[in-house]
This record gives sequence, C-alpha cells and structure tokens, in this order.
Amino acid sequence: MALAGSQHGASPELPRTAYPRPVDPAIEDLSRLADQLRLGMLRIRPDHVIEQANEAAHVLLGKRSGSLVGRSIMEAFLDHRAEEAILGTRHGQAGALELDGPDGTRLVLRARGDRSRPGHIWVLLEDVTELRRLQRIRTEFIDNMSHELRTPLTTIRLLTERLTDELATLDVPARVRDRVATIDVETGHLVQMVNELLDLSRIEQAATQLHLDDVAVGPLLTAGTARLRTFADRQGVEIRLALPASPLPPVWGDSERLGQLLLNLLHNAVKFSRAGGVVTVGATEQGHEVVMTVADQGVGIPRADQPRIFERFFKVDRARERGQGGTGLGLAIARHIAEGHRGRIWFESEDGRGSTFFVALPIAGTTAYTVPEVTR
Repeated sequence: MALAGSQHGASPELPRTAYPRPVDPAIEDLSRLADQLRLGMLRIRPDHVIEQANEAAHVLLGKRSGSLVGRSIMEAFLDHRAEEAILGTRHGQAGALELDGPDGTRLVLRARGDRSRPGHIWVLLEDVTELRRLQRIRTEFIDNMSHELRTPLTTIRLLTERLTDELATLDVPARVRDRVATIDVETGHLVQMVNELLDLSRIEQAATQLHLDDVAVGPLLTAGTARLRTFADRQGVEIRLALPASPLPPVWGDSERLGQLLLNLLHNAVKFSRAGGVVTVGATEQGHEVVMTVADQGVGIPRADQPRIFERFFKVDRARERGQGGTGLGLAIARHIAEGHRGRIWFESEDGRGSTFFVALPIAGTTAYTVPEVTR
C-alpha cells in the first residue's frame, strides 16, 4: 500500500479542500484541526461504511483524497485485523493497527474512538511508527547491555566470595574484610539489577512463556512467605499469613510468575518496614476473582509519589535517604505479571503508616478469564 506523510519522512502539506466537506460546520472545523495535528479522523456508519474522512486519514493510509468515503472498513484497510481493531474502538478501547507501508516497511497506527449517534463511530488514527521503533531500540539496548554485564558481574561475585573465604584463614585487618564484604554486597545489587532488567525486557516483549494451569492460592502464599522469612528475621520483621478457613478456588496462571509477583511485593513490604513491624499476607474470594493482599506497617508512600509507584526505576526519595538497596523494577515487574494474567494490581497507602498492595486474579474456569490466543 502506498504511503505518504508518515513519520518515516517529512509530512507533506495537506490540501485544504480535497476532502468532502462535512455538512456541520463544527465537524468541518474539527476535521481541519485534526489535519493540522496529523490525526486521521473517520466517521463510520452502522453498516461499517466510512461516512466521513479528513485529509490526514487519506495521507496516513496512502489513499487518494476523498477515496475513503463510501468504502467499507475492509475495503479501506484490506485487513480483517484492522477491521476488528476499528470496530473495537466503539467501546472506548484503543487499538493498534499494523499495515504495509512503502518499500516493505510497517506502518503502526493507534486507533481510538467512541460512539456518536446510535450505531455511528468516530475514530482517530495516530501514526506511532516512530514511537514503536524507539521503544524497540530501547528494549534491545537494555537486553544487549544486560547480557554483556551479566558475565563479568557473575565473575566478580564469585571472586569476592572466594576472597572472603580465604581472608577468614588469614590475619588481616578488619577493615579489609569489611571492604571485601562491601564489594560483594554492591556487586550483588548490580547482579540483581541486571537480572531484573532482563526479566522486565522479556516480559514486555512477551518473550517469556506463561505455563498456564490451575494454581492453588493458599500453597502459593505459604511458599512465598516461607522463602522471605529468613530475610524478614534479619530485618526484625514478622510475617503473618492470614487465610480464610475454607479453601480458596484456584486461579488460572503460571505458578512461577505469580510466585515472583508475590516475592516482589513481600520483599518491598519487609524492606520498608520498621524493626518490630508486622507484614500480613492474605487472600479472599471476591466475585469472579481471588484478591491477594500484602500489608505492612512501614513508612508508607507519600501522596506525591503514588501515581508513579509502578514506573520502571522509580524509587521514593525516602528510600534513597534510608539507603535501601533495590533497582526500582520490582513493582513494574509485578504490574506486568498481573496484567499478563488478565489481573489487576493496586495499593492503598498512608504516609508514615504503611501500605497495602492488592492483586486481583480471575478464578480458573470463570468467564472473567479468557485464555490468550498465543500463550506468552
């Protein structure tokens, strides 16, 4: 399909009179505004025929001016997946369209829309090809850098461990042992960061397969708390498990990934708890979901930082001041795992009085969960 004016090259100046004029002057003004913003604008009838299309829509799709009007969605896009994405916007959902561009390249459009009068749909098309390309470059850079760093860091970690063992048999000043121990701890932080970067990169690229099966929630929480108990004891924090008397229904998911999600939440809860504090892990059945909770009595999350808490690399300033180790990736990974299971994750927190994180997962066999077409 011919393409002009995408982000692959310079955008041509859009003609002002080449498209059919809408009857409503307000709609005409909106069409011209969308042209200036390089946003394609389509109005689609109940029979899936394009009723109106601005010039930017023709430019994005590589069509002759005015030729989209009167065509069905399938005739305009020549792709049934594009038709499904366009029709999906009637419910307010955003969709991504990948179409053939010139010289064998791929054009990526974001489609957003909503219903107007009964049966009609307004759809906005935005060229996000360059954005997707930059996202792919970023992901590949992180992936390659992490692989290159993993080997030398692992070697340094092994050498420091051997050096620590050898120093135990030698008469050396205590400060030497302390410095070697510091090297070992800091190298461990770097290894953790590299591993989490690789993990997040694979999850975002859907390169990590989910081995889906019925997962019993009770044993999942029991195993997770057992794994973190030693770390909690060193921090002077108690972990309590609070499960209902009757067994919870299983969720449909990957037990290893869900265990990783729980460990990330537990690790954060223990790390930011005060000595003598309690971390409570529980779960309840609510409708078609099982909701797992991890509650602590720690420092809490300041209100100003709460909107960014699931961002990659984000760390609350107070955590930096306290010298807490960490990469700022744990909650980002937890969010991706929850969403990959068609679940939700959120939290409630009061500054200085602790936080509670919630993870809602669809119960296996319910209509709330649909197995992905491609198991990731």
